[in-house]
Parts: sequence; structure tokens; C-alpha cells
Amino acid sequence: MKRKITLKDIAKELDVSISTVSKSLKNNPEIGEDTRQKVQAFAKLYNYKPNNIAVSLLNQRTKHIALIIPEITHDFFTTVLKGVEEVAHHKGYNVLVCVSNESFEKEVLSIEMFAQGGIVDGFIISLSKETQLKEDYKHLIEVENQGMPLVMIDRVTDKVISDKVIVDDMRGAYTGVSHFIERGCRRIALITTQDHISVGYLRKEGYKKALADHVLPVEEQLMVAIDQVDTAEDQIADLVNNQEFDAVLGVNEYFSVIAMKLLQEQGKRIPQDVAIIGFSDGKLLKYATPSITAVDQHGDEIGRAAAGMLIERLESSKQDENYRTTVIPTSLIERESTLGKQD
Repeated sequence: MKRKITLKDIAKELDVSISTVSKSLKNNPEIGEDTRQKVQAFAKLYNYKPNNIAVSLLNQRTKHIALIIPEITHDFFTTVLKGVEEVAHHKGYNVLVCVSNESFEKEVLSIEMFAQGGIVDGFIISLSKETQLKEDYKHLIEVENQGMPLVMIDRVTDKVISDKVIVDDMRGAYTGVSHFIERGCRRIALITTQDHISVGYLRKEGYKKALADHVLPVEEQLMVAIDQVDTAEDQIADLVNNQEFDAVLGVNEYFSVIAMKLLQEQGKRIPQDVAIIGFSDGKLLKYATPSITAVDQHGDEIGRAAAGMLIERLESSKQDENYRTTVIPTSLIERESTLGKQD
């Protein structure tokens, strides 16, 4: 079955803008007769059929952008929203938020609802767990093919060509593990996600590289990959009850707080017996007892960068296909869960 031709395909083939193609297909007098005939002939030759997304582009801008995030369990995505809102408000845009709850189906339905209904002008999205597991990105590629700009954040894929704003996840984990080692820790556990979640995979790679660079072994029994949030406590308890370690890195604040609770129930002192670091500088880490050292992902900065990229594309008169990836560096916020650990 042949792939359906899109506005973007026609524009690229004829070296004109997507807007020119759209107007030509509607016989808009703004476009010269020669160009209109050329576009229409090409569209007819390749049996182009407009869809609702393409039609919505001909309408006036809504001044709305959509932010689609996988969950709201962690403070990280609330800080991302804060950054997006800050820039959008300053530029005169409203932000509509949808939570996919880690569901591929809900992510697809949200994209279709916003795009086909002409509700928003563009998207900022962090991929759901199921989407990354399926590696099915047709809904995102279709949106882009019809000229709606898309910025991917945090959880991204190279299989969709778009602007991206990502965290330096590998470096963040590397810094955390190195921090442990500098304080005398030698058996460092990792509580992470399954590898198909891009950020979890990168943080695991940073953890392994830090151990290797400090000539420490990677011990598979000290790495736990959480399947589902509902099973996290049981899986972490299995690690705590059956392995000896003097430090633990959690790839999010939720895993880190569970680990500390279970260790304390065993009578372990934090950080004298076990030091702890968690990703994301949320309230759970800041107000835990003791407070937990954090790898800060700077979610507000991610949100500001993503909103700026999206609005710049929306307001540009050019069809620029030079997509950018902005990498936000992490920083380590040292708190009580590592401060008492001595070299």
C-alpha cells in the first residue's frame, strides 16, 4: 500500500512553502496562476486527499498550544508546565494540558483530538511509556507532515524528526554515582525503569560508565528495573532485603523515597550506612527526613526552551527544516542523605 502523500511532501517536491500548497489547492488568488496549476496538477497526479489536520491549518491561528505529558506523579512535569506557561503567557498563547497516563492509546487520541479539531497550533510532548515500548510514532509523524510544529521533551525518539529539548541524563547519573564514590561508597545500587524508557536507559548507562571509570564492577544484582509503579515497592523491597550496598541512586524521586523508607525500617542510618540520591528536585526529596540529595533536571528551563522553540516556529514565515536539539545540563543539589558520608 502506497504511503499517503501529504502537504509537506508536495511542498518539498515543488520547493514551495506548505502555506503556498494549501492556498493553491484552495485557489487562493494570493498565489500566482502558474504556481496554483503546478501544485494542483502534482496533487492530482499523486492522488492527494486533504484531511482535517491540513484543513485546520488554513484557519486563523488559535493561539493555543498543547502540552502532553505521561504522568503527574512527580514534581518534574509540574515544573515543566510552569516553564511552558511562563513563555506562552508572555507571547500571548494559552496552554492546554493533557496527561496520557503512560498510555499509547490516550496519547494518540489526544493528538488527534487537538489536531483534527483545530484546537491548537502546535504540540509539546513527552512520550508515554507504552509509546516508547511499541515504537509506534505514526501519530506524531502525521501531525508534522501536515505542517503542525512539534517539540519533544525529556522522553524523545530519534525516529521523529523534530525540535527536541532533553536533559543530559547520562551525565546526571554519572555525576551522582561519582559523588557517592568520592564519599567512599563502593557498592552502589540503581533503581531504574525498563530500558525502553529513554531517560531510564540513559541514566543506567551513566551509572555504569561512572563505575567503570572508577574501576568498580557493575553488579547486575544491584540494578533493579521497575516494571510498573504499582510493583515498585515490592521490587525495591526485594533489593533492600537481599543485597548489601552502601549507596543507592533512584532515577526518580518516588523510587528514592521508597528505598529510604524501606532501609530505615531495617534500621539503616541515612547516610551513615546507606547514602541516597534521587533524580528530580521535587518536594518529596526536599522535605524527606533526612532530606535527599537530588540531580536537578531543571524542568522549568526545559519548559521555557520548548515553548520558545514551538512559538518561534509558529510565528516564522519560513518553512525551516533545520531542527534543533537543546540539551539542558543537570546539577547536583547536596542534602543530608549524602552530607554525612565520609571519604
